Amino acid sequence: MLSRTADHLFWMSRYMERAENTARMLSVSYETSLLPQSAAVSQLGWQGMLSISELLPSYQALYGEVAARDVMRFMVRDEDNPSSIISCIRAARENARAVRGTLTTEVWETQNQTWLEVNRMLKAGDFERDPGQFFEWVKFRSHLSRGVTVGTMLMDEALHFMRLGTFLERADNTARLLDVKFHAVESDFFGAATQQDQEYDFYHWSAILRSVSAFEIYRKVYRDVIKPERVAELLILRPDMPRSLHASLNEVVANLALVVSASQSETERRAGRLRADLRYGRIDEILATGLHAFLTQFLDRVNELGGLLSREFLVPQPLN
Repeated sequence: MLSRTADHLFWMSRYMERAENTARMLSVSYETSLLPQSAAVSQLGWQGMLSISELLPSYQALYGEVAARDVMRFMVRDEDNPSSIISCIRAARENARAVRGTLTTEVWETQNQTWLEVNRMLKAGDFERDPGQFFEWVKFRSHLSRGVTVGTMLMDEALHFMRLGTFLERADNTARLLDVKFHAVESDFFGAATQQDQEYDFYHWSAILRSVSAFEIYRKVYRDVIKPERVAELLILRPDMPRSLHASLNEVVANLALVVSASQSETERRAGRLRADLRYGRIDEILATGLHAFLTQFLDRVNELGGLLSREFLVPQPLN
């Protein structure tokens, strides 16, 4: 496969996954902001949302003070923000258009219809009327795109590069969400807490779990009250949790193995080492050494992995 074609397929899926994850993060921030809390705490929550995507300086240059309405506008409909939902859906559609002949009709029509519909909805004011419903629609369109891809595409390199984009982006976003949301909780995870603290913590952790569709899964796996260390374990180490870091790296390694032709692939080696750390890791060891440090290192390694993958497979190689 031409590296340019692989590049478009990889980024088409990556941008669609990014749109979904942005919708998920905005949804949990929106739900959390509805809880009884001070204005300062609410502002910190929205500031954390911008920090997840490393967009706080860009936002402040435009709007100054962090406010819920401005953050949502910036992250949903600002076409100059490359990580906004409208920008991600546009980029996914443009990458799909560039390799239209490689895609099935169903995949292309799904991408194109999503782009047309999101523009119609934003112009009609659907987002402002019901942000929660709009975020659910974005998630649904991403699910539909993924399902149509797996259900209609030939299981060849094109599909594998699309899956690589999806799961590399998912690993990155889950780690960012965890890092910012855990860091936002000031109280000691394991210390004594008042009744009010316990109630806030329940809604806080519930919102985080719901943001990655893991609330019901948590109940099924642990059958217990929601505890921060178990939330971390579920979203980092569980291979059977679809949006966990471990599950995402399993998919990255599996799809890399299907596109690697050389016996010595540095990308495959790095991905395998990162997956091994998750496979054999223990949550008590991670928490003992520091969750923030672990997730920061994980994000650095995922970014390095993305760079290696681009150099090895996606960027056209210069002629000798």
